[in-house]
Amino acid sequence: MTFWLTILIFILGLAVGSFLNVIICRLATGEAIVRSRSHCPKCRQVLPWQDLAPLFSFCWLRGRCRFCGQKISWQYPLVETATGLLFLLIFNWQWAIINQFSITNWVNLFFTIYIVCSLVVIFVYDLRHYIIPDKIIFPAIIFSVVFRIFEVLDFGHWNLFGIWDLGFGPWRQFFVYFVSAIAAAAFFAAIVLATRGKGMGLGDVKLALLMGLVLGWPDILMALFLAFFFGALVGIFLIIVGRKQLKSAIPFGPFLVVATAIVMFFGQQTIDWCFKFLGF
Repeated sequence: MTFWLTILIFILGLAVGSFLNVIICRLATGEAIVRSRSHCPKCRQVLPWQDLAPLFSFCWLRGRCRFCGQKISWQYPLVETATGLLFLLIFNWQWAIINQFSITNWVNLFFTIYIVCSLVVIFVYDLRHYIIPDKIIFPAIIFSVVFRIFEVLDFGHWNLFGIWDLGFGPWRQFFVYFVSAIAAAAFFAAIVLATRGKGMGLGDVKLALLMGLVLGWPDILMALFLAFFFGALVGIFLIIVGRKQLKSAIPFGPFLVVATAIVMFFGQQTIDWCFKFLGF
């Protein structure tokens, strides 16, 4: 990618990240996501257009509301910057196939962007509220199932009715993702039942289902390993520094999200690292 195209994609990611912040905040308050104008969450003053530029407005205002002077949450610039960087990662990862124009390639790009944006919302929302919102996870699951069926039918070659001619063979890939999703969700459901909801929540079960549909086999195993590995490291660190106790609740969704993103973008490298870590 050229320098200016990289800048353009990053700015696009910042703008999308700004919208994700709106979703995150208004899911909690119950406000209309689109119809209601942007306002300061503390003084409720409607914000002018110059205060809505992603990242740049935060820096220009020095992290404070123009009207009430209260501090603006660091969530806003962090989510915007993270989304911008993720957009660069997505487009760099799929640049070769984007240049080969086809409906399949562009649908694959849209699917990746949608899943990554959903994961960003889940990460922040679960971190702040200890819950994975159904309004985000259910559409992502449905869209993932539709996308996997799309892969089998191969709409890019206009084989709209090929389902009757394909036989079982091409559907094996779909069943790999489907079984991976069911197995991951069942694993977490077993933990929920065994701990009576104290070790995991149902939101983690739904997120595991989405992970299986996105990653498939054996990538789902790598993602689960990384999630538990990172969760253990962070949990031990928080206990050592006195921020958490042994029985304190720590949201597991963010670790699942981070692990999913790592395996999505660095699948083979992640598998190689895991094998080296385990001594294989």
